[in-house]
Amino acid sequence: MARKVGMPPGSLVYTGEKGHLPATINIMRYNAQTIVERRVDAFTASEIAADPGEVTWINVTGITRGKDLEKLGEYFKIHSLVLEDILEVGQRPKVEDYDDYLYIVLNSIRPVAEGEELVAEEISLILGPHYLLSFYSGADDLYAAVRERLLQGKGRIRKLGPDYLAYALIDLVVDNYFIELEKFGDQVESLEDEVVASPTPKTLRDVHRFKNDMIRLRKSLWPLREVIARLERRESPLISEALGNYFRDIYDHTIIAIDTVETYRDILSGMLDIYLSSMSNRLNQIMKVLTIIATIFMPLTFITSLYGMNFKHMPELQWEYGYYGVIGVMLVIALSMIEYFRRKHWL
Repeated sequence: MARKVGMPPGSLVYTGEKGHLPATINIMRYNAQTIVERRVDAFTASEIAADPGEVTWINVTGITRGKDLEKLGEYFKIHSLVLEDILEVGQRPKVEDYDDYLYIVLNSIRPVAEGEELVAEEISLILGPHYLLSFYSGADDLYAAVRERLLQGKGRIRKLGPDYLAYALIDLVVDNYFIELEKFGDQVESLEDEVVASPTPKTLRDVHRFKNDMIRLRKSLWPLREVIARLERRESPLISEALGNYFRDIYDHTIIAIDTVETYRDILSGMLDIYLSSMSNRLNQIMKVLTIIATIFMPLTFITSLYGMNFKHMPELQWEYGYYGVIGVMLVIALSMIEYFRRKHWL
């Protein structure tokens, strides 16, 4: 974001950290009978030309160069501020109506290995009357499942327009949240057992990592709910009336995901309290043992100090069994105190 300070609005500057990744451009044109897929290296007028008699889906993965985006913007007459937002990483999920097209921003959760922090990748969708442009800041093939359905002609996806394709992509994004939440559920359950049984400093780090992940999920899901709610209301003529029920279904799924995140947040907050209580109890147990030991040795130390004084006339010093007598007295005192502590349930 700092690299854009002082630049005029609409400046096409990529603000992410993956500027070295080459853009992958995949173009699919289809209708109910046919489908053609091509992968190109650059945008040209002939490649990106859209036919009103078919749906054109241009999917760009890892776009970082403003010049490539300018060509696409000129052909589809996309506002410069929209092009700027596509290259600006960290956008909040939103939907903007530009009359001729809808601009939709989402966050997709990238699958991560156990022990790694959650990563959210930005998705931008531009929905037009007979085309859909999708931009993904990650490097993986996020839409492989949807592409497979298109190529095989499964379901109704090839019979409907670009609005249904946009629905399919958004539905896939929401499904990915559930996949990651299921992983979180298993990890949180094992972490909860660890917190109760044998918490360590690593346990505390894991709890904090999970809490940060839940914050990221919450920041992505709450605005996503607003986006889907607007699409469900079909405020734009680009969303057909038949899709109302489909977006309502996604909205319900989003609410379930939000409830799950809130539940995990409460569990993790409870874990932190349990961890602090466990560590405090452990410290109290250690202090209790040390206090009991010190208390037992207090009278013994007094006796040894008493007989360690360098007075010439001490009756017990000349007694043949004086040493054994003092040891016996000390042993009786120690055992009596231990028994007393047991009766008080301090041991």
